[in-house]
Amino acid sequence: MTKLLQRFIAPVTALLALGSAAEAKAPQAARPALWAVSDADTTIYLFGTIHLLPSDMKWRTAKIDQAMSNSQQLVVETIIDEKNPTKLMSALASLGLAKGLPPLLERVPPAQRPALAAAIKKSGVPEQAYNSMKTWMAAFLLLSNQFKELGLSGGVEGVLRADFLAHHKPIGELETNLEQLSFFDKLPESAQLNLLEGAMEENASMKREFGGMLDSWSRGDVKGIAQTFDKDLSTSQELRDTLIRERNTNWTRWIEQRMTQPGAVMVAVGAGHLAGPYSVIEGLKKDGYKVQRVE
Repeated sequence: MTKLLQRFIAPVTALLALGSAAEAKAPQAARPALWAVSDADTTIYLFGTIHLLPSDMKWRTAKIDQAMSNSQQLVVETIIDEKNPTKLMSALASLGLAKGLPPLLERVPPAQRPALAAAIKKSGVPEQAYNSMKTWMAAFLLLSNQFKELGLSGGVEGVLRADFLAHHKPIGELETNLEQLSFFDKLPESAQLNLLEGAMEENASMKREFGGMLDSWSRGDVKGIAQTFDKDLSTSQELRDTLIRERNTNWTRWIEQRMTQPGAVMVAVGAGHLAGPYSVIEGLKKDGYKVQRVE
């Protein structure tokens, strides 16, 4: 499977990737997609994000700024406290570490072991430390190193959070850190190994794939994003059902419940959750809600 899935759905991985980054070329301006679902006294804006972006990406448009201004609250996938990640690290340790696991290198076929060994060495973390990690957690850590080398830094959510906090507006979450990580933890080992494969990909290939995804997002090309996800998820029903369909269903229910209360809210989640046949957008439409493309 290709390795774009993690770019959209893992703000936890995004935090682990923050730090020094190499220079990266990127479009200077973007017009990402924005939707709204509303009734007489409620409006919920739906904004598909990327959790990490090149530092010179300009994505705030007039319509996005207006939606931010109109909203009394921001709701994200999960709240990541970059200044004090104790809660996140505690959740990672409680779910991602275990005794008696086989060495990480022995969990992959012999042909993949040289690439995995190279990725481990590049990460700077001793190989022994990975052996006590469940496969999904090892994938997170290795993938974060790849993100750094792609020249990525803070993504959309950090900017949104800063803006809402500056205006003294509350920020909510659809999942706690522990709840989000639990979706990865309950994946079967075969699906976790699919995630690990992404961390072994060569930088040149990864950069091409990320560039294509970034281009689709920056142009608001929802069909392009959906096609990427269809390709990725066709190889792993477990990843599709657990990380996309189940969570999208949960979030659709949350939005529908929130529609019973007056006011305006901006919901910002990974762009892949708002594209394709299993998306939050399609779920709302099937339940009779009119979802309007704003941007």
